Amino acid sequence: MARNQAEFAELLTFIDFAEDFTLGFIEVNFPPDQDLLIEALTRHEDCQGIQWVILEFADPKLRFLRDELVQELEKIQPEADKKIVVVIKGLAKSIGVFGEHPPVLVDLNFVRDAYKRTVPHPLLFILPDYAITRLAKFAPDFWAWTSGVFRFKTSPQMQEMAIERAFQPAESFPRIATPEQQERVELLERLLMDYQPTGEQATGENLQHYTEILEQLGKAYLTQRKPEKAREYLEAALKLALRLRSASTLCSTSTPSETEVSTPSEAEVLKPDDLGFQVRIFNQLGESYQQERQFDRAIEYYQQSLTLSRKVENRRREATALVNLGTVYLDLRQFQKAEYLYQECLEIDQDIDDRYSQAITYHNLGYLAQELRQYDQAKDYYQQALDIWIEFNDRYSQASTYGQLGKLAQELREYEQAKVYYQEAFDIWIEFSDRYNQAKIYGQLGRVAQDLWEYEQAKAYLKQSLDIFIEYSDHYAQARTYNQLGTVAYLLQEYEQAKSYYQQALDIFIKFSERYAQAITYHNLGIIAQELQKYDQAKSYYQQALDIKIEFKDRYSQASTYHQLGMVALQLREYEQAKLYYQQALDIYIEFSDRYEQAGTYHQLGIVAQELREYEQARQYYQQALDIFIEFSDRYSQAGTYHQLGLLAEAQENYTEARENLQTALDLFLEYQDDYWAGVTREILERISQN
Repeated sequence: MARNQAEFAELLTFIDFAEDFTLGFIEVNFPPDQDLLIEALTRHEDCQGIQWVILEFADPKLRFLRDELVQELEKIQPEADKKIVVVIKGLAKSIGVFGEHPPVLVDLNFVRDAYKRTVPHPLLFILPDYAITRLAKFAPDFWAWTSGVFRFKTSPQMQEMAIERAFQPAESFPRIATPEQQERVELLERLLMDYQPTGEQATGENLQHYTEILEQLGKAYLTQRKPEKAREYLEAALKLALRLRSASTLCSTSTPSETEVSTPSEAEVLKPDDLGFQVRIFNQLGESYQQERQFDRAIEYYQQSLTLSRKVENRRREATALVNLGTVYLDLRQFQKAEYLYQECLEIDQDIDDRYSQAITYHNLGYLAQELRQYDQAKDYYQQALDIWIEFNDRYSQASTYGQLGKLAQELREYEQAKVYYQEAFDIWIEFSDRYNQAKIYGQLGRVAQDLWEYEQAKAYLKQSLDIFIEYSDHYAQARTYNQLGTVAYLLQEYEQAKSYYQQALDIFIKFSERYAQAITYHNLGIIAQELQKYDQAKSYYQQALDIKIEFKDRYSQASTYHQLGMVALQLREYEQAKLYYQQALDIYIEFSDRYEQAGTYHQLGIVAQELREYEQARQYYQQALDIFIEFSDRYSQAGTYHQLGLLAEAQENYTEARENLQTALDLFLEYQDDYWAGVTREILERISQN
């Protein structure tokens, strides 16, 4: 209490004179200091005539404070000749650090008049600065009754402890709003107010700490997928950093009299690494825009980071900026640019002999090759990454590469190998008690089971994944898992259950303003409506998905929705419309050089041509599809096209060719244990065997 003797004396006087319902607020930013203050009050000789009622309301979902308060007071037995003084702590949890109109404050304001009647005692709220500010803003009528506000400074020891706890690398927290991550945000908010209390300006050394806290808050909100909130802090940090740099430059180039426009204290706090600070902020601002798919803005900030890194000849930061730019171009499916940037990064890693960082770059190159379906190249890159992780005995990082190798094997329909890789990753996550990443592996194992038509097993894995995401309050991941559960239900022809899962996913995406993610759910709902032959509803869902993809300039993903609209038109026998939609999908796949996806659209165009009895055109489309499936060694998809070529030959009464194609299709369906389509193909073969 040494730093707060005067404030403590004023608080004692306030308590001495307070009678009946009297409202006071005590600003203490950290819970340990709050406990010390309460202990000092209860032990003080001037307070021996006080019956202290210390109540903690730390439920973040608390709404009706007065009701809870009255219930607690009913349990109190008044002591003779003592004045009851009620102290409330913990309310910052329900007040929160952001968002409009917290329910607890809305109710506090609404039932204000009832407090005088139901709480006839002095009432002291102990809250951090930010919570008092929010209370004054969102419960103004209640705040108007305030008789005293007492601001206590944080002890230096507490500041040091808080900084040590809060200034941890973002990598130590999962990229979601976990309780631990939220606790860290609250801690940073308390620190922020400590270095710049409401209504005051941070100066001197406090300004440097204040700037660093702003950066940490920005990073924390990025991990929670709150890019707009993150930018609020990051832009403030950048503005202060530039101001500090300007002050430093002015001091070094001007006469003493000229520097009066800026305080020397601002210049003195600047660290030698101030440009490095700006580089970090540029990178984080880039990430915030990348999360929102504002790729042009993301590139702009990453490019500034790259330029500044090169200016100060910091090759490590240059490599980081190159990786970030590469990820943007990967999102944009501009694979050549992404590969060029990753290769440039790899050259830097090798030049500066940073072997450990090479693993990250090899991993990224593997992901890129996998997107291009260059599977052998992808495997080679992943193996190089894995070898380095093993060399450095970095077990934890090995898990992510094993996970990617699992996805690669899954795409190659090497399901047993995929399960082996996923198990490797899973064992490591268990070893490190990383339940969150275990949930991701359950999700991938669910996809493997789905691909193997083991739908009950798929559901079991996905529900295990969902339980963990619920445990971690990761709403975004929950929504993705509901989408996946919807797909399994769809494959089981449980269409109402599928709709329910998709709707749960959509509700989450809407609640958390994840507009871009809504597109895939509208697309999936369109597929369900299509299966139920509700074609107008299907078209409506597909159009909603398409509108969002267009809004976010996601041209590539538009292709899949145009493809589905083509299927609806085909089912409605609107063949010209179907051709138009399929052609739009095909044009996009050609534009993005996605040769593999072109195959499925050529296949569908073949069906349209066959329905129109344009048999030569149909044969040409089927052959184009088949050539691509053969090129990519996709034997299972070849089966479907051989099947259609068989039906086409039958329609042309070329029964020998029909039997050859259908037999090839049957052999492939049997190879992949697809009993349903094997049965369909066998029936057709039996039918035409008589011709």
